[in-house]
Amino acid sequence: MKNHPAPIDSNVPVTRQHSMGFVILISCAAGLGGLLYGYDTAVISGAIGFLKELYRLSPFMEGLVISSIMIGGVFGVGISGFLSDRFGRKKILMTAALLFAVSAVVSALSQNVSSLIIARVIGGLGIGMGSSLSVTYITEASPPAIRGSLSSLYQLFTILGISGTYFINLAVQQSGSYEWGVHTGWRWMLAYGMVPSVIFFIVLLVVPESPRWLAKAGRTKEALTVLTRINGETVAKEEFKQIETSLQLEKMGSLSQLFKPGLRKALIIGILLALFNQVIGMNAITYYGPEIFKMMGFGQNAGFVTTCIVGVVEVIFTVIAVLLVDKIGRKKLMGVGSAFMALFMILIGASFYFQLASGPALVVIILGFVAAFCVSVGPITWIMISEIFPNHLRARAAGIATIFLWGANWAIGQFVPMMISAFGLAYTFWIFAVINILCFLFVVTICPETKNKSLEEIEKLWVK
Repeated sequence: MKNHPAPIDSNVPVTRQHSMGFVILISCAAGLGGLLYGYDTAVISGAIGFLKELYRLSPFMEGLVISSIMIGGVFGVGISGFLSDRFGRKKILMTAALLFAVSAVVSALSQNVSSLIIARVIGGLGIGMGSSLSVTYITEASPPAIRGSLSSLYQLFTILGISGTYFINLAVQQSGSYEWGVHTGWRWMLAYGMVPSVIFFIVLLVVPESPRWLAKAGRTKEALTVLTRINGETVAKEEFKQIETSLQLEKMGSLSQLFKPGLRKALIIGILLALFNQVIGMNAITYYGPEIFKMMGFGQNAGFVTTCIVGVVEVIFTVIAVLLVDKIGRKKLMGVGSAFMALFMILIGASFYFQLASGPALVVIILGFVAAFCVSVGPITWIMISEIFPNHLRARAAGIATIFLWGANWAIGQFVPMMISAFGLAYTFWIFAVINILCFLFVVTICPETKNKSLEEIEKLWVK
C-alpha cells in the first residue's frame, strides 16, 4: 500500500532557493490527479438529466449510473498500493490517466446504459488509483512545514476540475436544443474528460519518481538526487537515513497492530474522517445540483448557471483553506466548518419543508454550506488521512480509510435519488444535518490537532 517518508524536523527550512519551486512543481503535477476526480464528479451532474430522459431511468438506475464510477474507485484504491509498490508511483499515476481517457471515449460513444456503466467503472479504476497515489506522492515529497498546504493541492485541483466542468456543462447545454442535449449533448460532456487525462499524463512525464519509492527499490543515488533537489544536500542525507530506518520498521509492521489499543484509535479516526467527508451532503449537491435547482423552480439554463456559481465558490474557499490550514490548524477549521454546515443543512431542509425553496435566499444558504465544506472537511480529510498513521503502517492504514471513503461516495451516489424519491428534499437534507452534527461532535471531542507536528510527533499520539 502507500508509503511515506520518515519525519524530519519541521523547523528545518528548504535550503536551496530553487528547491521550493521544484517541490511546488512536483506537488502540482501529482495534484493534477484531482482534475480527473473533479471532472467526473461534476460532469455527470450535467448529463444525468438528459440520460434520465433518454433511458427513462428509475431512481435506482439513476443512482447506479452516477455511483458506478465509485465501484471502480473502490477497486482502484484497493489495488493502487500493491501496484505502486511494485512499479512505482509515477507509472501507476500515468496508468490512471490512460484509464480515465479510455473511459471518457467509451462513455461518449455508449449506446445503452450497460455500456455507459461499464465505461464509468473503468474510469473509476483510474480515479481510485489517482486519488490514493496523488496525495501519497505529495506527502512523500513535501517538507513537513508546508506539508498540509501541499497536500491540499489535490483537493484544490479537484475543486478546479469540478468548477471548470460546470462551465463546460453549461456551454454544451447552451449549444443546442433540449432534444439535442438528450441525444447528443451529454456525449460531448463526457468526451471532454479526455482533456484533463491528457494534461495529467503529459505533466507526469517531466516529474521524478517518489524518493521514498526509489529508496525502497534500492535506487539510492536517484533517491538522494530527488531529496537534494527538494531539501538541499544536508537535509537530504538526514532524511534518507530516516527513510531507511522507516523502511526497516515497515518490514516488521503487521496489519494486526492497527487493531491494538492506541493505533486502533488512529484507524477509527481515519475511517470516520473518510466517512464524514463523503456523507455530510456535499456530494449530493455536486452530483445532483442541476436537478435539485430544477426542483427549486429554476429552468434548465438557470439550473446550470447556478451550479457554475457553486463551482466558483468552491474554488475560492478551497484556496482559502490551502492558505489557512498550516496557520489555524486542522481541528479548528473542521470544527468551525462542520458547525456551519449543520446549520446550513437545517436551513435548507426547513426551506423545502415550509415551501420557501425558491429565489436567491435558498441559493445563498446552499452556497454557505458549500463554502463551509470547502474550507474545512473537504480538503482537511485528505491531509489528515495521510498524516495520522505511523510511518511503518501508514500505507495499509490510509488504504483502509480511503476504501471506506470511496464506499461512502458510492452510497451517496446510489441512494440519494432514492432518498429524495422516498422522503422528499426536506427530510433528505435534515438527515444530512444530523450527520453534520455528528461530524462536529467527532471533530471537537476525538479528532487530534496535527498542525506543525512532524509525522513522528503525530505517531507518538497513539503510543500507550
